[in-house]
Parts: sequence; structure tokens; C-alpha cells
Amino acid sequence: MKMLVSVRSVEEALLAADGGADFIDLKEPGAGALGGLPVNTIREIVVALRRHRSGLLVSATIGDVPMHEAQRIAARVDAVGGCGVDYVKVGIERDSHAPAVLDALAASGWPIVPVFIADRGLDMAHVAHACALRFPGVMADTFDKRAGSLFDVLPMQVLREFVDAVRGEGAMVGLAGALRATHAPLLQELAPDFAGFRTAVCVGDRSTALDPQRLRALGVLMRGRAAEAVVDS
Repeated sequence: MKMLVSVRSVEEALLAADGGADFIDLKEPGAGALGGLPVNTIREIVVALRRHRSGLLVSATIGDVPMHEAQRIAARVDAVGGCGVDYVKVGIERDSHAPAVLDALAASGWPIVPVFIADRGLDMAHVAHACALRFPGVMADTFDKRAGSLFDVLPMQVLREFVDAVRGEGAMVGLAGALRATHAPLLQELAPDFAGFRTAVCVGDRSTALDPQRLRALGVLMRGRAAEAVVDS
């Protein structure tokens, strides 16, 4: 299970790369669940990470765009994809427009990771539709980070069904949503390919600066849990 860390600047990206992150995610935490950074900032971070030669995967969000704004979604996907990221993350709400949005994303030509917003539950038919479209990865996340974590929003059985459905189609599966170090045992039980963190590695709430000590400690914890699983298997 890889550790994805969300960052908003070159400084945070390099700190995360040196602090044990496996996957760097570019977003603006102060602008919503999947708040988008300016395109120039995304490009600057990508260039800095490539120069750093960390070899880490890099994703970036397009921002919180409503499902009915198809043209705006497409424009943001093109803009973010053109910055050289490995994956473009797009929030998918529980909404009747979701299947059409997923179809358009699959036809966009960019490596898209749909992120299903779980606050109102997951529509597993929409998840199955995404899996059938062969995206490289699929995630579940939350919108309202103040309402609790992903584990407060969805029961373990639903999360297990989600992980199994995505993995069964050969895609990467990720979980995020106000996750903290205390969720490590639950994450280990579900064993997604990656888990996303921001709040857990900040000095205060998710809009504050990254804390190098918390970042390193979380990395040790996550890898320690993985090592225990290998020993116990």
C-alpha cells in the first residue's frame, strides 16, 4: 500500500518526496475537497519533482467542478493533463450526469483517475461503469472533511466491495478522506493500492503547512504495518 500525500507548492512537494511519500498529489486544500491549483503552479511542481529525480508518480486534481458542467470539466482536464502529470484526478459525484462524465473522461486521451465522492454513499453501478471503461485507477474520497473520515461516512463492508470491484477489473484502487494515523489498521485490512493523506501530515488542519515529523512518522507506521502483514501471512 503506497502513501499518497497531497501538496500545494514546490516546497511541500519536495518535502513530501524526501519525507517518504510514494505518490505526490497536487491540490489546493483551501479550495475544497479536490481544490485545483493554478496550471502554472502544477507545471512548476512537476518540473521540480522531475529535476529531483525521485521517480515518484504525480497526480493533480482539476478542482471541484459540478457534474453538469461537462465543458468545464473537459477544459480543466486538458489544462491539467498538459502539465505533464502522470494522472489527472476528477471528482465524481453521486449524480445522474456521472455516467456521461465518465464516458467523456475515458475518451479524453488523458490518464484519468475518477474519484468517487462518498459523502452521500457510493453508487456501485457508477463504480462498475468506471471500472468497465478501464481507467488506470479509481478512488473513493470525501467532500466535507469536517464531517469525519471516509470510515465515518462508509461502513467497512461497502469499502471492501469498492476495493474488490476496482481491483477485480485490474485498476489501481485508492482511498482518501480525512485519513489519520489511527486508521492504519483499517487501511491495512482493506489493502488498497494507495491511501491518500493531508490532514494527518499537517501541523493543524488540512489547510496548514506540512509537518516533516508527522510525515516521516506516518511513513514508518504505514511501512511497519505492511511489514507485519508480510510476516503474518
